[in-house]
Amino acid sequence: MRALRTRRGLTLAELSEQTGISVSMGAPGSAYDNALAEAFFASLETELIDRAAWPTRDDALGDVLGWIDFYNGTRLHSSIGYQAPIEFERRVVPAAVPV
Repeated sequence: MRALRTRRGLTLAELSEQTGISVSMGAPGSAYDNALAEAFFASLETELIDRAAWPTRDDALGDVLGWIDFYNGTRLHSSIGYQAPIEFERRVVPAAVPV
């Protein structure tokens, strides 16, 4: 199996080591390793990407950033009692989210 290389010729392992980022290494067949990220991107695709077309990359970026603000600040999440993540974090860890 070939190692994945970045544009600079580094492998993912080398790049993560240089930047101090730990790479998630779940057990083979584990559905929980990337579940949160997969759920986020599935929502992004369903709620925004599949419903729009953008004339420029900047237009797309602006809409994606706006959707992320909506996702974290307004959209209600059933997994946290139908609250927005920002409100949930303010209640659970008040010092974590500036007002």
